Formats: sequence, C-alpha cells, structure tokens
Amino acid sequence: MPPQSENVETKQSNSNEKLTDTWAIRSCHLYKDEYDDCTSFKARFNQYFIFGKSIDCSSWLTDFRNCERYEQSQGKDVAAGDAIIKSEEQRRNARLQAHYANDTWQKRKQPPEDWAKPLPEWLEKRNENTYLELKQKELMGLATPQEEDRSFCAIM
Repeated sequence: MPPQSENVETKQSNSNEKLTDTWAIRSCHLYKDEYDDCTSFKARFNQYFIFGKSIDCSSWLTDFRNCERYEQSQGKDVAAGDAIIKSEEQRRNARLQAHYANDTWQKRKQPPEDWAKPLPEWLEKRNENTYLELKQKELMGLATPQEEDRSFCAIM
C-alpha cells in the first residue's frame, strides 16, 4: 500500500506545479491536422517511397489527446502538458540533429567585422533605379513617393 500512496501524493504535488515551456504547446487542432496528414493516402505513399514502409504517426494522436486533456482542464493537468512539451522537444531535437552534428562549418559567435560594408560598384550600378531601391529610399525618407504614369486601359 505505501507505494500507491506515494504515487497519489506525487500526482497531487505535480498538479500544483506550473509548466514553464507552455509556449511550445500548439493549438490542439494542429496536432489533429498533423495526424490526419501523416495517415493520409498521399502521405503513406510518400512514406513508402522514401522509407520503404509506413512511419508511426501515433505520437501526433497522443499529443492531440494530451492537448485536449490539457485544454479541458484549463492548464491544470500538468502531466498532459508536460507530455506535450517533452514530445515537442524530441521533435525539435530530431529536426536539429543534423545541424548539431555538422562539423564541416565552423559556427560563429558573432558576425564578421565587415558584414555591413558597401556593395561593390558593379552591383550598385545593376540595382540602380530598381523597384526595391526606390522603395528603400522612400522608406528612409530620401525620396518622395512617385505616382506611376501608367495606364492599365486595354482596348480590345
């Protein structure tokens, strides 16, 4: 019996805790959309083409159910919210795994010293009087907005 009472006390103490990374929890309908997309015929065909088999989509359904529990309890079901946050963290780590494993490029701590140097003359000449340059001058207050003297009338 003591192990059960410890579990109950642990659950009660967890319900009084606050989640710190609630920003990671998406809207519930997005988890459902991801699950539906993952299990669609088109996605299954793509999975078979890429991986040679269908992938497991149950994590999206589990997150959807946990999200509904978390939303219905108005944030009081800490266990459900924590499960979603951990699942999102695993997805983020899997997505960034190649980035962290990349040892080809040296990661910078700050931008290069000359990152804002002027463009070469040939490039400035090529961009002269382009729409983007005129809009940039307009936004910086260096030029006044110009009315276009074009007619969009077409005679048929």
